[in-house]
Amino acid sequence: MKNWIKYQTFGLGLILSTAVSASGQTDSLDLVKAKMQSTLGMQITSIADSPVDGLLQLETDKGLFYSSVDGKFLLQARVYNLDEGMRNETEVALSHMRLVGIEKFKDSVIEYKAKNEKYVVTVFTDINCGYCRKLHNEMDKYNALGITIRYLAYPREGMHSATAKNMMSVWCADNKQQALTNAKSDEGVKNKSCDSKVAEQYAFGQKIGVNGTPNIILPDGSLIPGYQPPSALEQALKQIL
Repeated sequence: MKNWIKYQTFGLGLILSTAVSASGQTDSLDLVKAKMQSTLGMQITSIADSPVDGLLQLETDKGLFYSSVDGKFLLQARVYNLDEGMRNETEVALSHMRLVGIEKFKDSVIEYKAKNEKYVVTVFTDINCGYCRKLHNEMDKYNALGITIRYLAYPREGMHSATAKNMMSVWCADNKQQALTNAKSDEGVKNKSCDSKVAEQYAFGQKIGVNGTPNIILPDGSLIPGYQPPSALEQALKQIL
């Protein structure tokens, strides 16, 4: 009986110790989050252990960062794992963030679907961007290779620009595909408003490292900055699938 009581007491103490430790860690992370947000003006959506001992990984509305556990130091860096063939751990984390975000916006993309679909890519686009227009003008070639293009909005001049307003009208149009084609051909955009998700898509782009257009997200979450000819994009897709 004495041994049973001793073991029960030990087990209860272990549970309480673990609970206190977890609570202390949560409080510590909350303090880091509050400090970073108040000091830098960034919104932190997630804090977790990073692949490097002694560093935290911060998902923010301005990208992926790392900090010391006490919140004293902030790093914007790429972390490479030498023991895993120079694996880019930062890119692994960003790829996951991109795939999660794409799933969130799957119902608010403007899609140009390939008849014999083999691949699906997501492209951040701007209606005034020259290379965005070049990519769009070759849509038939992408589709012929089995590549479906799904567009997300990224008005490069920001959400207070005339471009953003026009892109919101495009995303609210009855025929979004035709409205986007017209907008990229300087044929005008009929003013229209709705819950377009353009602002949310723009914010998502900033969060995952988009800083220009076009930016192409591949099915594995990797990102190609800039225009890719149809044949080059097909080769990139073949390499990952």
